[in-house]
Parts: sequence; C-alpha cells; structure tokens
Amino acid sequence: LGRPSRTEDKTLEGVARQDASERNAVEGKFGEGKRKYGLGLIRARLQETSETVVALQFLILNLERKLRVLFLKFLHNTILYFDNRNLACI
Repeated sequence: LGRPSRTEDKTLEGVARQDASERNAVEGKFGEGKRKYGLGLIRARLQETSETVVALQFLILNLERKLRVLFLKFLHNTILYFDNRNLACI
C-alpha cells in the first residue's frame, strides 16, 4: 500500500525497457517485411491462405539473412586467404 519503493521502480523500468526493445525488433521485422517482401499487399481470400503466404515470406526473409551472413563469412575468409598468400610471396 502506498508509494512503491525505488528498487521496485527501477526493476519495473528495466522490464519495461526490455519489453520495448523486444517489441521494437519485432515491429522492425514486420516493417521490413512490408517494405521489401510485400506483406502489406496480401490479398488472399481465406485466412489459411493468408497465414501460409505470411509464413512463406518470413521463411524467405530468414533464409536471405542466413545467405547474407554465409556470403560475408566466405568473402572474409577469401580476403584473408589472399592476404596471407601475398604475404608469403614477399
């Protein structure tokens, strides 16, 4: 009863901040899906069809991210290989 203590306020603020950061990440992905993958343009008649289209588009979104990370690792390793090879020749 009465005013909450400072420690309760701090913990509640921390929880609220954590929730907001997670919500921002999720909303950002939905925004990216709408901009890049046309999630805002779904005009399926049945709910089941709409859910399937959304699921497939998020699958593609995740696969593209994995492919991008894999490509960057490959590029990084290739650059390191040729840098080390050139140093060995000198």
